[in-house]
Amino acid sequence: MKKTGKILFILIFFCFTLLKAQEFNASVDRSKVGLNENFQIDFAFTCEDVNGIRNFKPPVFSNFRILSGPNQSTSMQIINGKMNGSVSFSYIVQPVAMGEFSIGAATVNYNGNNYSSKPIKIEVVQGSTTPQSGKKDEKADTEDLSKSVFILAEADKRKVFQGEQVTITYKLYTKLNINSPQISKLPNYEGFWQEEIESSNTINFDIVMYNGERFRAAKLKQVALFPTRTGTLSVTPFELNIPVMIQRKKQQRSNSVFDDFFNDPFFNRTETLQHTAKSNTIKIEVLPLPVNKPDSYNGAVGTFSIKSFTDKKDVKTNESINLKVEIEGTGNIKLLTLPDLILPNTVDKYEPKITETINRTGKINGKKIFEYLIVPRQSGEFKIPSIEFSSFNPATGSFSTKRTDEISIHVEQGTGSYANSPAPNQKEDVSMLSKDIRYISNSPEEFEPIYTSHKIGEWFWILNASIMVGFIGILIYSKRKQKLYSNESLLKYYKAGKVAKERLRAAKKALDSKDENLFFLELSKVIYGYLEDKLAIDKSIFTLEYAAEKLRQRNFSESVIEKFLEIANYCETARYSPASKDMSTAEDYYKKAFDFILEIDSNPGLKK
Repeated sequence: MKKTGKILFILIFFCFTLLKAQEFNASVDRSKVGLNENFQIDFAFTCEDVNGIRNFKPPVFSNFRILSGPNQSTSMQIINGKMNGSVSFSYIVQPVAMGEFSIGAATVNYNGNNYSSKPIKIEVVQGSTTPQSGKKDEKADTEDLSKSVFILAEADKRKVFQGEQVTITYKLYTKLNINSPQISKLPNYEGFWQEEIESSNTINFDIVMYNGERFRAAKLKQVALFPTRTGTLSVTPFELNIPVMIQRKKQQRSNSVFDDFFNDPFFNRTETLQHTAKSNTIKIEVLPLPVNKPDSYNGAVGTFSIKSFTDKKDVKTNESINLKVEIEGTGNIKLLTLPDLILPNTVDKYEPKITETINRTGKINGKKIFEYLIVPRQSGEFKIPSIEFSSFNPATGSFSTKRTDEISIHVEQGTGSYANSPAPNQKEDVSMLSKDIRYISNSPEEFEPIYTSHKIGEWFWILNASIMVGFIGILIYSKRKQKLYSNESLLKYYKAGKVAKERLRAAKKALDSKDENLFFLELSKVIYGYLEDKLAIDKSIFTLEYAAEKLRQRNFSESVIEKFLEIANYCETARYSPASKDMSTAEDYYKKAFDFILEIDSNPGLKK
């Protein structure tokens, strides 16, 4: 009987030991958290052979936002010559609503058997529940991350003249391993005209020394800024959300001789933390230009040359002449203008066609061509006068004036409707020929009252009414066209849809040819350019937040605004974070951009 009892006791103890050998527990660092506070939940499975763990399935995190996870870590222990292991799956989560919630059970398979953890209750309250010491620890982590991963904005100069180029370079410095950054906020260039400097779409890291420490650094973007007003101007920070991978040392729980071995970095737990990196704010002091400006000065800042030439110098009346004026140099090319071209009143002049060739690889430089079409109406000699162009050179701090050569044009008499027409203010000779004179007949039988021989038909009134309606229509159209072309923002507003469709065609062409970089560039131009024109937002102050606020002011729904932000962030992320490019969704975002423009155009709140 005693022997049977011993055997039964041994069997019960063995079964209990087997049950205790495998445990699947869920735990949180605190069960009461504040709204929008982060907390950690761990699912730990303890067993003898960690290689037998399969198919971990987390619970559904209703009413919580996952910030990081699953982060997997493995630990091993040897007690009395027997090895035990534990695999932990951890998440960093954040509540999105207040109340009492339950996080359901997670499941895992071990050697063919399924195990479930117990649900955990979480109470979410208003405010913060983190103890003061926890705040200090969290602050310490944030400060450590900010010292290890940051964005540095650098300006090539801090004091410039109005209109002089200043180049801002944004570099990412890191000591830690990071994943693909996501743009959270672009800088605001209020008070500047901006030109994006072309750079590689691939982020390449180099080893550099900064403040005596070793970092990996990569250039994110460069922009050329031209201040449009004087005073102290600020460039707001460039912000990125960066997933940072850090290793957490396991807490030493005993004085075991094996703790030193298992505290080796190889056994440490790796976590991914979301870190917001902000660049520093840059202040630029903008000096006014000297007061002794030449009369021909129109705002050019830099070093430029100017020349003019025609395609012909001997023509006949009514033949066209192409006059080209070329300005070439380094500076604010896009903002250059010419003084009015004064020609004799016997020569017709048409508005110039303007073309630009701009090099955006460093110092902004290039060429701007003004092409005039002129038509002489009278034979003889006339001169195209010298064109005076003035610019301010920041290097010397003085104005420079250059002139083109005077061009002589010889005009011979030609044919055509203008060939024999008199010149202005010239008296017309009148020839009286006998055949041009008709005698007045006094014979009464040759005259009849008009009402006795003819009647005014209906066609007469219809024709006159049509002419009157047509004249009024032409007058209204002319007034509208004059108003449109005299208001640049109104002109851009009405042409925004046409320009956007042309850019959409360019984006579609890049998509079909699988040119990723060109596609993302063109698609971002579609959205930014369209809203700049439709909402009358100057390019120098355009930001995503400002555009979204403008749309809200026009009573657009939040769904439309969210669609705009989604497309814009998608393009910007793909352009500056090549690792995040996913061409499988490019077609969907192309259609979203197309639908977004149609939705904006059809909204009555945007009509001018």
